[in-house]
Amino acid sequence: MSSYGSRDSGRDNRDRERSPRRDNPYHGGSSYGGGSSYGGGGGSYGGGTGGPNSDLGAKLRTISWAEETLIKFEKDFYQEHPAVTALTEKDAEDLRKSKSITVVAGDRIPKPVRTFEEASFPEYVLEEVSRAGFKEPTPIQVQGWPIALSGRDMVGIAETGSGKTLAFLLPAIVHIN
Repeated sequence: MSSYGSRDSGRDNRDRERSPRRDNPYHGGSSYGGGSSYGGGGGSYGGGTGGPNSDLGAKLRTISWAEETLIKFEKDFYQEHPAVTALTEKDAEDLRKSKSITVVAGDRIPKPVRTFEEASFPEYVLEEVSRAGFKEPTPIQVQGWPIALSGRDMVGIAETGSGKTLAFLLPAIVHIN
């Protein structure tokens, strides 16, 4: 018997004799929608309409995007470092191979970087990376930063603890600033 089974010892049978409707949060009376309070059939956690904020957005107008002039949004912030520019395509492919990096699709894929400095992050980002104690980029960062900083779409797949968050976060900081 699992350790969860021992929690039931000493209880009477009333818990097992509950109505299936009562135990199902998708039927009325539950605190997750379908009973009382601020929701359309009820439930203190929403569902349907009603409540003090039920008219939020009611006065918004539909936007005709064809008639709007949007500010051009610059997404390409990547400046290839001279050391990266000096890499031959074979050097770049060898670096990818040595770090088990696979590029599945795309054209004009930026060459990978070897250091934080080669990623051409602004000085304020490099200072924080150094202060945090990072010594060198992980494989997902090596290839991910040039792609993300170039404003390209990318899907990065790597193990937990491989640096994926920083691979997406640092370019995001550059994009925001």
